[in-house]
Amino acid sequence: MLAACAGQKEPAQKLLLETDATLIAASAEAGRYVPQQLADVRRQYADLQAAFEKQDYAGVLSAAPAVLGAAQTLATAAAARKDEVLKELNDVWVGLAAVLPDEESAIQSRIELLAQKPNKKLAAGVDLDASKASLRDAMSLWSKATAAFAAGNLDEAVATGKAVKAKLDPLAATLKVAVPAPASVTAAA
Repeated sequence: MLAACAGQKEPAQKLLLETDATLIAASAEAGRYVPQQLADVRRQYADLQAAFEKQDYAGVLSAAPAVLGAAQTLATAAAARKDEVLKELNDVWVGLAAVLPDEESAIQSRIELLAQKPNKKLAAGVDLDASKASLRDAMSLWSKATAAFAAGNLDEAVATGKAVKAKLDPLAATLKVAVPAPASVTAAA
């Protein structure tokens, strides 16, 4: 019996090492895109390690292939979820890119109109200097968003684009500039 256990130790250890290597390789993407699935596989792996430490090599040999299979599917599941997230982010970006430059332009035109002397009554109650500063800040952020998009960083591009939208919408409301929002801007991420 002792010889049988000793003969199972090496294959059990090999399966543990293979499962561990597979988990390590998939952890970064899986942790971001399928964290619950990763946690489940890590728990199963911890159970395998505990069984190995108790010298239950037969138990490890019977359970390890399923855990290894689950670890191997992490990369596929994470890649599929990543594709979904990137598509959602891209859709949001397309919506932002379609609206924000026009919104900035409309606000700029309105500020220029209100700054003209004949339109002093229209500009009553509007702090044009603050509006100009807010627009400059939004335009600077938009430049950062477009640079992030050009660099392939959709997360940052969308987050920054949403920050631009959050600055421009109240400014447009203050200046009485009607700007429709695309449906996709609020859809993802």
